[in-house]
Amino acid sequence: MSGEIELLFLGSGDAFGSGGRFQTCFYLRGLREGLMIDCGASSLIAMKRNGLNPSEIGWIVLTHLHGDHFGGLPFLILDGQFRRRTLPLVIAGPPGVAGRVQAAMEVFFPGSWGIARRFALDFIELAEAAPAKVGLATVIPFAVCHPSGAPSYALRIQYGEKVVAYSGDTEWTENLVSVAQGADLFLCEAYSFEKRIPYHLDYKTLAGEQNRLKCRRLILTHMNEDLLQRPMDPNVEVAEEGQLVVL
Repeated sequence: MSGEIELLFLGSGDAFGSGGRFQTCFYLRGLREGLMIDCGASSLIAMKRNGLNPSEIGWIVLTHLHGDHFGGLPFLILDGQFRRRTLPLVIAGPPGVAGRVQAAMEVFFPGSWGIARRFALDFIELAEAAPAKVGLATVIPFAVCHPSGAPSYALRIQYGEKVVAYSGDTEWTENLVSVAQGADLFLCEAYSFEKRIPYHLDYKTLAGEQNRLKCRRLILTHMNEDLLQRPMDPNVEVAEEGQLVVL
């Protein structure tokens, strides 16, 4: 590795695999320990397709508790058990994250939660506006508008000397201005092109607010078929599976 801070797009799709894309999953790396951001249900496949060893992922932070953002965790945890993983795994997410992961594991693989593991599995509950250490990163959660049975967050992540901001899933909220302020990279949902879908952000609304974001670079993600089929301005960056962004 070059020593540069990099972000790898493992999954940039929506809940329904629009465009044949994997569900949301990003990997931030370059320091001694990396950080996975969200872990949608298809994420284990995406990791292996991109040559990442899941047993070497030690830290994960979640924006919210919908299956396309956290549903890959049961598979990741079980993969670690079968591969004799020893590296501890720490998952940071909204209040109730441990219970939701446990419930998901028991639905998918009954009895799996209680099986003894060779690695420690720990959870950190994130609180709105409270900085939290997640591995080598400092994460600040911002409340957004996206019901998920627990608080949903946009995240501002300080990793080394770089700041990555991520909207999570949300309709427009003024907190996006705060989370993006001065960020080296802002990953922002653009679920549809212009159709207003409750609790999601469309590209037209985002474009109208873009001058207020004050981030150095903006990349669209979590796109549905409507947006993916639209011809976009060549100056608009759209995430691609397997794309590696150097910060």
